[in-house]
Amino acid sequence: MTTSLSILGSISREDFLRDYWQKKPLLIRQALPGFIPPLDIDELAGLALEETVESRIVMEQGSDGPWQAFNGPFEESFFETLPEENWTLLVQAVDHLLPEVGAVLQHFDFLPRWRMDDVMISYAPIGGSVGPHIDYYDVFLLQASGQRRWRLGQFCDESTPLLPNTRLKILTDFQANPEQDWVLEPGDLLYLPPQLAHWGTSLSEDCTTWSVGFRALSAEEALCGAADFIGERLREDQRYTDADLTLPRHTAEIDDAALERLQKLLQQVINSPAALSEWFGRAMTQTKYADQLIPQDTDWTTATLNELIEYAEATENLLAVSEGSRLAFRSAAEGQWLFADGEAWFYSASLQPWIEDLCRRFTFDTQFIKLALHNSESATLLLHLINQGSIYLLDEDAGDEQPLH
Repeated sequence: MTTSLSILGSISREDFLRDYWQKKPLLIRQALPGFIPPLDIDELAGLALEETVESRIVMEQGSDGPWQAFNGPFEESFFETLPEENWTLLVQAVDHLLPEVGAVLQHFDFLPRWRMDDVMISYAPIGGSVGPHIDYYDVFLLQASGQRRWRLGQFCDESTPLLPNTRLKILTDFQANPEQDWVLEPGDLLYLPPQLAHWGTSLSEDCTTWSVGFRALSAEEALCGAADFIGERLREDQRYTDADLTLPRHTAEIDDAALERLQKLLQQVINSPAALSEWFGRAMTQTKYADQLIPQDTDWTTATLNELIEYAEATENLLAVSEGSRLAFRSAAEGQWLFADGEAWFYSASLQPWIEDLCRRFTFDTQFIKLALHNSESATLLLHLINQGSIYLLDEDAGDEQPLH
């Protein structure tokens, strides 16, 4: 029997993954009915003033030409110079900054958490847009306020012509599909698979859109990253050999046999399930920004955890996964790893149920911490996560936080 998730409307999780995920778009009316964004336009603009926040403004007609982009942080005076229409503010990784924004990710628990990238929030007055373009990753577009018109087009690739003289990847030939031309209202959700051309335009003064994006390693990133990681672990005596060498037709020729030997060598060294597992887990949980984690000034110990739970109620949430942190695990024949924000630790197979519970949660109550303290290995892993900043201590009144509805 299949199960449904409210954010997918009448579509079951299984049907969505089979029929839509990375295949075709899906519009879900009132995926989050009654949705009220937890920050307003002024607060979003305030984030764009911060030095540590990644932001940009796109103007359809800038002083230097069409589709001009400006990178933050911005001065308040810059906003005062903007025209009344036809520009867009985009603020990246707002879920890393505000837990109440990150809570929306809990609605996407039918997808791997380690695939999630961030929640970007955009604001645009009437006519605001970033032009017809494509993304190389999956994205869910949640209309938070106002109205935005979305027009979808053709699937594109690296050879698709782009508009010259702009840093933005604007398509020169947008082939609009008249059957996929929709106006989204607050609470509506639009899923777009990778490489599908799309063009969103604000129809109101208060248009804000939340973009839930997903990580997708390029072949170059995977090849170079895995090769570097595995290369550091190779022995000096693992070299090209040609004991089967026969008399060459020409002494300067690199023949097919030589290439076959090279290919065999590369296949031998890359065929390391343990190394690939560890590299992939580290890569897919790596933080979005290098200085994102805030480690403890003084390392916690089991004594710290015991002191924390001494007077707490059994169901009280004391700890939480840091905003933007990624936890994942791999349990396979080659071993068991817990991954968190680019780090990796081995764990015993007997700890599997606890690891799965750890990676499923967003907050941790007294009962969970007590269970971790019953086993030295789980206690050590929990302390690793706390001390490196992947898990942090909630404020006194934060235990009652609930996901957005």
